[in-house]
Amino acid sequence: MSDSRPYAAGAIPLPKAIVYCEANFGAIDGKTANGLVRHSERYEIVSVVDSWLAGQDAGQVLDGEPNGIPICGNLDEAMALPGNAPDLFIVGVAPTSGLLSKGERNVLLDAMSRGLSIVNGLHEFLNDDPEFAAAAVINSVEISDIRRPRGKIDLHMFSGRILDEPCPRIAVLGTDGAIGKRTTATILTRALNEHGVNAVLVGTGQTSLIQGARFGVALDAIPAQFVTGELEAAVLEAAAVGSPDVIIVEGQGALSHPTYLSSTAVLRGSRPAAVILQHAPARKTISDFPAFPMPTAASEINLIETFADTKVIGVTLNHEDMTDVEVEAAIIAYEVELGLPVTDALTRPTRRLLDMVFTAFPELEQKPAIALL
Repeated sequence: MSDSRPYAAGAIPLPKAIVYCEANFGAIDGKTANGLVRHSERYEIVSVVDSWLAGQDAGQVLDGEPNGIPICGNLDEAMALPGNAPDLFIVGVAPTSGLLSKGERNVLLDAMSRGLSIVNGLHEFLNDDPEFAAAAVINSVEISDIRRPRGKIDLHMFSGRILDEPCPRIAVLGTDGAIGKRTTATILTRALNEHGVNAVLVGTGQTSLIQGARFGVALDAIPAQFVTGELEAAVLEAAAVGSPDVIIVEGQGALSHPTYLSSTAVLRGSRPAAVILQHAPARKTISDFPAFPMPTAASEINLIETFADTKVIGVTLNHEDMTDVEVEAAIIAYEVELGLPVTDALTRPTRRLLDMVFTAFPELEQKPAIALL
């Protein structure tokens, strides 16, 4: 499942990176690390730091399939791995606060003292922190604050030009945050391309940008009046530069979510012709908000189709806390209830995901087939 390590023969080697995810790898707040272990076009992931899972294989922990990326108990162990001299230290945790704890700050400063540059996807911009800025100079390393937006003078207001863009857009939305929208969007984009359809992913969060998405913006770091315009601009750039047959837009949060509002910008800014909804049947309450019960797939579909001029064309499942038998039963039950195709992008054949798209956009299937995953 993972393609975080290999690169084409003769290609320039990717920078090697350690991903820091103490006490969170494989969990909701470890979604950045989880995503990088499964897929990275920008870095070669050589290890994960999480003392709770030390000694295990990262792929085995995530998907039950070893991928050769070891989980280390600390930075000393990660640095001592033979043949994997790292260049970077990536913050792989994504807490709701978006801030570092004191202990996490010390780990990052230690990494910098060892000559590792920092890739930071949190809301806390380390280049603005005097201690980190000084450490970068002293150790001759760089800090990349992925979520930092451009200056306001360079941000885009919504123009409406997206209404004239003929390339179809499919947004992958969800019923909660950290539910697998990015993973499904990435798998779908890759599967379409391997089938001969030129699909381009527009990322909307820090993880997809760290993974190497060519187009996109971290929506939750943009001032509210610019979020729709910034996404519109990213989609238009993807259409102009990538010349795609279809654009896949990564969703954020959920339209029904009590806190995260980025889904509104996804729907308004990208104007998707269709939506794929990601849902976790076994999740009882909103992640990090236990006072709020999970919405049903049906209620979220109704909300999306009421809020925007679009159509939900299928549902994909997050199989957390479910057996394979339970997943298959849920697929059948939701198909009967919703009258829509349903699959699990991680555990079911990608043909099901492709059929979901080709049924809604039959013109895309006319592209010459190359291969299926």
